[in-house]
Amino acid sequence: MERYHPSEVYELFVRHMNNPRVVVDSGVCATATLVQVHSARKHGVLLEAVAALSDHGVCVRKGYISSDDGRWFMDVFHVTDAAGRKVADADALLARLESSLLSADALSPRPTPTAGAAGALTLLELVGADRPGLLSEVFAVLHDLRCGIVDARAWTHGGRVAALVFVRDDKTGAPIDDVARIMRIESRLRHVLRGGARGARTVLADAAAVNLDRRLHQLLNEDGEDESRAQEAEAPTTTAVAVQDWGERGYSVVTVSCRDRPKLLFDVVCTLTDLDYVVYHGTFDTDGDHAQQEFYIRRLDGRPISSAGERRRVIQCLQAAIERRKSEQGVRLELRITDRRGLLAYVTRVFRENGLSVTHTEISTRGDMAMNVFHVTDVAGRPADPKTIDEVIQRIGTESLRVDEERWPRLCSTEGDAGRGGAAGLFSLGSLVRKNLFNLGLVRSCS
Repeated sequence: MERYHPSEVYELFVRHMNNPRVVVDSGVCATATLVQVHSARKHGVLLEAVAALSDHGVCVRKGYISSDDGRWFMDVFHVTDAAGRKVADADALLARLESSLLSADALSPRPTPTAGAAGALTLLELVGADRPGLLSEVFAVLHDLRCGIVDARAWTHGGRVAALVFVRDDKTGAPIDDVARIMRIESRLRHVLRGGARGARTVLADAAAVNLDRRLHQLLNEDGEDESRAQEAEAPTTTAVAVQDWGERGYSVVTVSCRDRPKLLFDVVCTLTDLDYVVYHGTFDTDGDHAQQEFYIRRLDGRPISSAGERRRVIQCLQAAIERRKSEQGVRLELRITDRRGLLAYVTRVFRENGLSVTHTEISTRGDMAMNVFHVTDVAGRPADPKTIDEVIQRIGTESLRVDEERWPRLCSTEGDAGRGGAAGLFSLGSLVRKNLFNLGLVRSCS
């Protein structure tokens, strides 16, 4: 029988008596759906709520975070669908939030799946120096080693690449758990990545239980020394992040001003959570294509940020997390085709042979169908030549590969457009929260 420490038993009792309560209401605001979350505080619960919203595909237009002594909190989110309308499937959104929060509220960690468990796959975690054609080489190696790719996601940023690849045995469909074979796979991939021992790592995982975006952030943050050196040579960032002290209240105040985009709030909250900070109060708002965020945080031990080095690390990690999604710039190609052995090795080889570089990819397999998304540029990182894109589509198949026509003109337009804001537009300390900081339970109008 599993035993808990008395303090853990008390925490479990408190959370059992105060399960997270979620309200989804489309009638309060004329332009957005209102989502309220009330819960006993547990580190990571805010991230679970934001992740559930992101996974459901809704956009957070504004929101407020309030807590009393740090043991209870209320989050209010104003959300819309991608087109800026109220959320149509409010019941489904409610169910997703409740499921995510109840799972996050469990006292015991989720068990590691066994090789025979339903949903278990072999997860390859890859980190290395980016270069044109790298993903093509990775997929070619996996094809040669008879590893069937089920799901994958890869980001590039600051001259580095991080990828998560779920594989299974090509012949049996079972997870790959033979130690000698795993060592051979890791060795081959490290050679391709031209990295050390950290370049490739294998674990057994349930694809449905892994938050891929969060893990990619973690991998690139762990690789942060190389990424920071690469970033120093890049053009100045248009993402303004500042960390200031509010000594009388014992908080550090993090302010962010940048262009709005999907999953922005998730990337910020994810980074703060993985750096072991607790958000006690906060507000976030969007105006057109611009976003402003302000968070009142402390470390897990209850203390604010105490050194210039710690402050600098928070700023660098937040800027990197926000700008990593720029790997989604470029031409977005969507591939929907009957899956077959070696498909990804073939498609990415065609990209490489035509001078296209994959900066971001999402690979998924549902039944016998492969549904993949690739963001591509030329090898110098510039927008790809439309003639080249057309040649690639003709070669792979016009019925299977297509350009996202709606997003292409916007993504390929001036990348230097910083939008509004930048460092000069960073809003003042306390400008959004302090006035009503401790008016708990206040739900403001959406005007």
